[in-house]
Amino acid sequence: MRTTNRKMWLTGMIMLASHFSFSSFAAKTDTLTIAMVGDVMMGTTYPTVQLPANDGRDIFKDAAHLLKRADLTVGNLEGALCDGGKSTKGTGPNSWSFRMPTRFAPRLKEVGFDYMSMANNHANDFGTEGIISSEKCLREQGIAFSGINGRVESAVIERGGKKIGLCAFGHNAYTIRHTDLKTVGRIVDDLVKRCDLVVVSFHGGAEGRSKNHLPQGMETFLGEDRGSLRQLAHFCIDHGADVVYGHGPHVMRATEVYKGRFIAYSLGNFCTPYSVSLTGISGYAPLIEIKIDKKTGQFLKGKIYPFIQQKGIGPRTDKTGAVIREIKSLSDADVPQSQSFIDSAGNIKMK
Repeated sequence: MRTTNRKMWLTGMIMLASHFSFSSFAAKTDTLTIAMVGDVMMGTTYPTVQLPANDGRDIFKDAAHLLKRADLTVGNLEGALCDGGKSTKGTGPNSWSFRMPTRFAPRLKEVGFDYMSMANNHANDFGTEGIISSEKCLREQGIAFSGINGRVESAVIERGGKKIGLCAFGHNAYTIRHTDLKTVGRIVDDLVKRCDLVVVSFHGGAEGRSKNHLPQGMETFLGEDRGSLRQLAHFCIDHGADVVYGHGPHVMRATEVYKGRFIAYSLGNFCTPYSVSLTGISGYAPLIEIKIDKKTGQFLKGKIYPFIQQKGIGPRTDKTGAVIREIKSLSDADVPQSQSFIDSAGNIKMK
């Protein structure tokens, strides 16, 4: 009698465990987690050597667990991964050149980066030689990339049986330009046809601590057209993109949910320990993690993980709450029509 009861108990426990395992698995496979950050420039050897200790192995340590755990981790490669070449900019005013040593490329893979945008105003700092070297380094690490005009137009990454299309746009002539909406639309349309989900990156907007608010209409900086970023982000989503994330102003900007899709207008500097101002809000380094419906691309929820950069060290956990307060304030002020809101703990929720 006791043996029979024990068998019945074991059978019940197995059925119960199977039920919970299946439910947990189903919930996981229905959701895609994306971690996104802004500019990454791990140090430079030009015009002088400014590199973090231990070959950069510690610069991401506070954020590594978040970068690694996401299904898809994306950022912007702010500079060239190369060991030689001649600067295309020189050393005059507003002429910064960033050259990361190629031996630093594994740092990106070690913390889980899956895709890096190259459509920015520093990818060409060491000309075609630097671009080719950067692409080679990323390929060797198994990291996808795109954004340089005439080279790699888009990338596709598979996760959990789903194809995720990624593309990147910038404001420089050598990038695929975000002001060319005909080309933007063509690339996004192509990815929508070929993929289950589409993620768009852009490098745009005026630069500096006074440029943290998202303006209406076109922005200019140093005589360049830096785009109408609200129009661009909405245009991409109208064409079927599911996530749009931006960078370029070197400060954070608002986040928005538009037609059920997530937009980050600027994620600022994430890991730029040298040659970039880290004073005040320029040092704020958010990592935003979102969860979207894997079948529909709809935004479900998100969270801002706050970091503040330290010169020569990289992003370290912000225990003051300043980073969250800044993004919340900007979002409330600049995109009040958003379908989402940010609470005091940095959770991004649907209204």
